[in-house]
Amino acid sequence: MSNESTTSRARSGPLDDEIDLHRLFALLIDAKWLILGTTVLALLLGGLYATFATPIYKADALLQVEKKQGGMAGLEELSQAMGQEQSMAAEIAILRSRMVLGNVSEQLHADIVVRPDRDPWLGRFTAPDPVAPGVPRPLFAGYRDSETFVTVKQFIVPDNLRGRAFRLTADEQGHPQLRLGEKKVLGGPADQVLRSEDESIVLELGEWQPGSEALTLTRLTPLQAVGAIRSGLTVNEQGRDTGILNVGITGPDKERILAVLDAIAENYLLQNINRQAAEAEQSLEFLNKQLPELKAELTEAEEKLNAYRLESDSVDMEMETQSLLGRVVSMESKLNELKIKESEVSAKFTKEHPAYRTLLEQRRSLEQERDQLNRQIGQLPETQQQILRLMRDVEVNQQIYVGLLNRAQELRIMKASTVGNVRIIDDAVVYPAPVKPQKGLVTGLAGFLGLILSAGFVLGAGLLHRGIESPDQLEEQGIPVYAAVPLSEQQQKLDRLVTAMRRRKRSKHEPIPLLAVSDPADLAVEALRSLRTSLHFAMMEASNKVMMISGPSPQVGKSFITANLAAVLAQVGQKVMVIDADMRKGHLHRYFENQNDVGLSDLLSGQAEHQQAIHGTEVENLHFIPRGQIPPNPSELLMHSRFKALMERLSAEYDLVLVDTPPILAVTDAAIIGQQAGTSLIVARYGMNSAKEVDVSVHRFEQNRVEIKGAILNAIERRASNEYGYYAYHYNSDKT
Repeated sequence: MSNESTTSRARSGPLDDEIDLHRLFALLIDAKWLILGTTVLALLLGGLYATFATPIYKADALLQVEKKQGGMAGLEELSQAMGQEQSMAAEIAILRSRMVLGNVSEQLHADIVVRPDRDPWLGRFTAPDPVAPGVPRPLFAGYRDSETFVTVKQFIVPDNLRGRAFRLTADEQGHPQLRLGEKKVLGGPADQVLRSEDESIVLELGEWQPGSEALTLTRLTPLQAVGAIRSGLTVNEQGRDTGILNVGITGPDKERILAVLDAIAENYLLQNINRQAAEAEQSLEFLNKQLPELKAELTEAEEKLNAYRLESDSVDMEMETQSLLGRVVSMESKLNELKIKESEVSAKFTKEHPAYRTLLEQRRSLEQERDQLNRQIGQLPETQQQILRLMRDVEVNQQIYVGLLNRAQELRIMKASTVGNVRIIDDAVVYPAPVKPQKGLVTGLAGFLGLILSAGFVLGAGLLHRGIESPDQLEEQGIPVYAAVPLSEQQQKLDRLVTAMRRRKRSKHEPIPLLAVSDPADLAVEALRSLRTSLHFAMMEASNKVMMISGPSPQVGKSFITANLAAVLAQVGQKVMVIDADMRKGHLHRYFENQNDVGLSDLLSGQAEHQQAIHGTEVENLHFIPRGQIPPNPSELLMHSRFKALMERLSAEYDLVLVDTPPILAVTDAAIIGQQAGTSLIVARYGMNSAKEVDVSVHRFEQNRVEIKGAILNAIERRASNEYGYYAYHYNSDKT
C-alpha cells in the first residue's frame, strides 16, 4: 500500500461518541409507525384490561378518638401527671392489629373460604351465571351461583392443614364428601355433622345444593385470615391532632367489605370499652380485698375504746387533745389514699417513673408530719395519750372504711357505665362506583407506558447501533467513499421477493432482475453512473484493468453493485467482463439468467476451456463467467497459476474486468484475488456494517498487500436520522 494511503489512514480519528440530540429526535421520526403502533396496541390492551378486570369497590367509616376526661375517680390529677393519652399512631396500630382483625375474622367466619374449583382466568368464561340481584347469598363461608348454593357452619381442621385446599363434591347419592388430594377425608348426609375417622376434621354444612362444579374448601391460618383483611384496609388520621380516623377497606364484593368494615369498627369500639372498664375492675378488685380487713380493724378499735372508757370511767379530752386528734385523723386518711393510689400506679409503672416518684415524695412528706404529731402526743399525760390513740384508731378506720365503700360504689357505677373514648361518627358505607380499575386512567397509563417503552426501545437501539449512517463516518476513518447508492423502491420489492422465495426454498434458482435494465431511471442506477465517472479517474494509474469488489460480511449487496455497475459500464460502449469469484455461495448468475453449468471453478480446475466458461448476457458488450460447480478447495484454485493467467488474458481482451469476491472477514479468497487486481473497492451496507468493521476489513487487505482504493456505501435508506441527502433530489423529464 502507498505511503499516502497509510498517512491518510493514520490521521483518522475515532468515531464521535457524543450524543446528538438532533439524531435522537430523527430516530423517533424514523420509527414513528412503530411507536404509534405500539402505543395504540398498549391503549387497546389497557382498555381491555380496564373493561374485563374485576371491579374493586371501597367502603369507609369515620371514627373519633376523644381525650380521656379526668380518668378514674379520685385519680384526676394523677392521671394528668401520668400522661395516659395514647398517640393516634398507637390507635391506628390497634385498629390494624391481630387482636381486632382476628376477632373480626372469627366473628364473620372469614377464615373459611369456599370457591369453585376452576381456573381463575379462563374459568370465568365457562362458569354458571351469577344469581339474580336481590337473591340472598353467603358473604362468608359459602358460595352461590345459578346452580350451586353451599354454606358452611363449622369447619375444623388441624393446624398443619390450615391453608390447604380441600375438594368438596357430591357423591352418587348427592351427599357431600371432602377430599384432600386423592384421599377421601369424610362424607355423609348434609344435615349431619361430618367427622373424619380420627375426628380431627369436622364439617357442618348449612345449605347444600351442589352444582356441576366442584368446590374448594380452605380453612385459613390466623395470619392468612388477618392478612387478607389487612391487605385492603387503610387507616388515616384526618388532619393533625384531630383525633378523627378515616377507616377504609377495598374489595370486589360491596356487601362483604361493608360487613367487614362494620365488624372492624364494632370490635375496635368494644376493645376500647373493655380496656377502660379493665382499669375500674382492677381498682375494684383491690378495694374488695381491703374492705373486710378495714371492717375488722374498725370493730377492734371500737371495742378497745369502749373497754378503756369503762375502765377509766369516761375520761374527757381537752381542747388541745381534740385538735391533735383531728390533725392525726386527717393525716392518716391522706396516707391511706396515697397507699391506694400507689397500688394502682404500681400496676402500670416502675418506681423510676415520675408519677410513682411523685407519690413516694408525697408519702414521705406526710409521714414526716405524722411523726411530728406523734412527738407532740408523747408530751401529753398518759391518760390523754391513751384515749387519743384509741379515738384516733376508731375515727381513722371509720373514715377510711366509709371512703372505700363510697369508692367501691363509684367504681361499680363506672364499670357498668363505661363508654370508652372512641365513638363512631359515620357508619360504614360503600361508594356506588368502583375505585379500581379507573378505566380512563388505566387506558391512559397503558398508552403512555407503550409510548415510553417504544420510544425508549428505539432510542436505546439507536444508541447501541453502530451501523454506518453517513459517508462521513467512513471518511473520518480515512476511507474514501466513491459512491453512495440509495435503496430503491424496486430493490426493496426485490428483497421482499427474495425473502419469500427463500422461505419456499426457491431463491437459489429464481432469476433476479437487473435494475440497470429493468428500471434505468432508478436513483440507485444514477448513483452507479456517478461511480462510473469516478472510476475512470481512479483506474488511470492502475496496473491492469481488473477491479475487485469485496465486502466485510455477507448480505451487503456486492453482487447487486457488481452486476448493475457492469451493465452501466457496458451501456456506454465499454467491453466488460463480470466474474463471480465467490465459488462457495456466489449467486451472480441469477442476475444474467445463467444456469451456472460451467464457470470459474471448472475453468481453474482444467475441466473446461476458456470459451466454454464465458457466457453472453442480454446487455451488449457485457460477458459473464459464473462461479461454476462448488469446489472443495476454492482458495487453492485461486492461488493456481491458471487464475493469474486468466486475469492477464481478460485484462487484455476487455476494457474492464469486474470480479465479485466472498466477504474478506469470512474467508481469505478476496485477499488472494486482490493480488491480481489493479483496483479494489469494498462495499458496506447502510445501517448494517459499522465503520470499525470496514476499517478492520481494509486492514485485513493491507496485511495481504492489497490496497483498497475506497468504499461504496450501499442501500442508503430515506430516514430523518440520515443527514446525507444524496437521494433527496429528483430530476424527472417531462413526458408528453
